[in-house]
Amino acid sequence: MRNYKNKILTVKGLSKFFGERCPECIDKTGPEYNTNQCPVCSTIVACADISFDVYEGEILGIVGESGSGKTTISRSLYFEEEASSGEMYLNNYDPALNIFELSLQKKRTLRNKMLGMVYQNPHQGLRLNFTAGGNIAEKILSGGHYHVGKIREKASYLLDRSEISVKRMDDFPKNFSGGMQQRVQIAKAIANDPEIVFMDEVSSGLDVSVQARVLDLIKQLQRDLNMTMLVVSHDLGVIRLLTDRTIVVKNGRIVEKGLTDQILEDPQHEYTQLLVNSLL
Repeated sequence: MRNYKNKILTVKGLSKFFGERCPECIDKTGPEYNTNQCPVCSTIVACADISFDVYEGEILGIVGESGSGKTTISRSLYFEEEASSGEMYLNNYDPALNIFELSLQKKRTLRNKMLGMVYQNPHQGLRLNFTAGGNIAEKILSGGHYHVGKIREKASYLLDRSEISVKRMDDFPKNFSGGMQQRVQIAKAIANDPEIVFMDEVSSGLDVSVQARVLDLIKQLQRDLNMTMLVVSHDLGVIRLLTDRTIVVKNGRIVEKGLTDQILEDPQHEYTQLLVNSLL
């Protein structure tokens, strides 16, 4: 059960620009112009002035079409992209410290210990020539835990929770199906009991039946472990199934946010209405 009293993550004014940037970048891009490319300097405004909170045990969704900026938001929060401006706070790290201002080394350490990521393409999140157990062990080691026996024990537990036979712990993910690779990725992402797990189009590219099993696994893990997640997707069906609240982004801007059920049943912004109608 989510607890809206316990805030896990706060994001304020997150912006990311690809290009030189000029004074017109913000004023001449966005949903009202139907573009995120500045007509003056050609800078791409991937996202601008993004602000939201994530609470303990909740799954927050970010939805939008390709190029809307949703993946840039998650990549910036996972420190794979350097934010151009903005603030990020983790309540259980140092609630008064803007994490975007940390050194690269400190960001890397924080990411290893307190954050998790599941990518659309398992090749990004796994070393396919490492064993399944080895991939999980790598994440555990990066979090500062070195007891070999305990690492293997936890890897076995996580694989079992992710619906992969422990007998396959020493097999290579390159020999697994796409759905199994995603489940290993999930096990790896949660190996250090992260404060929040980012999931980027986690079910895209999977067969419908496999997709359903992966989504059910995510929902079950979130419920059983009270995990906090941020789910990025272009698919409102995924958003409907997984999330408590939803942010809708277009051309790098938030156009609507609120409880997922309310947004899907009574969308206010014309872009959200278009997305919902396309689902029906």
